[in-house]
Amino acid sequence: MQWGAYFAVMAASSIKFVAGPLTGFGLGLSMLETIVCTWVGMMFTVTVMLTIGRFLVQQIARIRVQKSKLFSGRVRYAVSIWQRFGIKGIAVMTPLLFTPIGGSLLALSFKVPTPRVLFFMAISGIFWSVIFTVLFYQLTFIRDLLIH
Repeated sequence: MQWGAYFAVMAASSIKFVAGPLTGFGLGLSMLETIVCTWVGMMFTVTVMLTIGRFLVQQIARIRVQKSKLFSGRVRYAVSIWQRFGIKGIAVMTPLLFTPIGGSLLALSFKVPTPRVLFFMAISGIFWSVIFTVLFYQLTFIRDLLIH
């Protein structure tokens, strides 16, 4: 086992999801190892952010000198996703757009129960880790560019 490589993939995917499969590919892990480590990295971040998220939100609100705009572009975008798709939409878009940190805090801001967030994020994480890993491992021209 290559614990250092596993940790590198988990750390990369915990910050930016797509970095996990790229790191796994670059380190020569198998597709299954990369899928699992990418998923574990995302779920670790989601779990941590949900656990300490409420505390962070309270601290930021207390420190913030100026109130945030009620209808900024980012807020409108988040609300429109929430209204159209709910937690399922946030979970599906987290690996693509929001990053595990952003998606977790977004779900937290809409007061979604933690078990529900974890369930949908887990499904989304598995789905996207398989898609991205297979994509990176099967595109031979990328492999040829990186190796040569």
